[in-house]
Amino acid sequence: MRSLRFDGWIAGMGTASGVRVVLGHWPRSPWGPFSDVMVEGADGHRLLLAPTGETADFVAGTYVFDEVRVVPVGVRIADRRHWIVSAPPLHLRFSTGHRNLPGLALRAVPGRLATRPGWVALWDRPARLLLGARTHGSARSGRHQWYGARDLHPVTSATVTCEGDSLGALAPVEPPVRFGAGSTPRHPCLVRVTTTVSVEQDRSTTGAAS
Repeated sequence: MRSLRFDGWIAGMGTASGVRVVLGHWPRSPWGPFSDVMVEGADGHRLLLAPTGETADFVAGTYVFDEVRVVPVGVRIADRRHWIVSAPPLHLRFSTGHRNLPGLALRAVPGRLATRPGWVALWDRPARLLLGARTHGSARSGRHQWYGARDLHPVTSATVTCEGDSLGALAPVEPPVRFGAGSTPRHPCLVRVTTTVSVEQDRSTTGAAS
């Protein structure tokens, strides 16, 4: 087994139409900087939008999707709180507020401790009870994931369109997304996270940084 690390942000939010969106923005990853978008429709259809075949293969090999598309995924951040995401046919704008109590608690944990699998596993039950999110779990292809959360900001506003049509007002992530072991809090938020994925050594991970 080999451990791969992805350091960045996960944003999760729902819409009034029932569509739920999860953005992964990874300035540091085994494949360099990239972002991907996971979408679950009101009908349960799960879609992955990823920027390259390599990243699409890895994400789809870890999570579960009904459809995978390789499209340009662009993320622009203004003033640290305003995010603009383009992943055709989906376009997303959202803003975050000041960190709340969960964010303050996460910030108080030293970074090295926050990313250790043992610490991450310890907080799985409290995270499920308080936030409706898991901190670790088994994934596809014999993989296992640990989400070392290090900060959290609520999403205060969002505009989501698909092919130019609005998906409705910002809403809780309900029902929970069904991409696999990974989940996102029920309340729309942006989480600073270091994700560790334990994978079998094979050609798909050759050359990737641990």
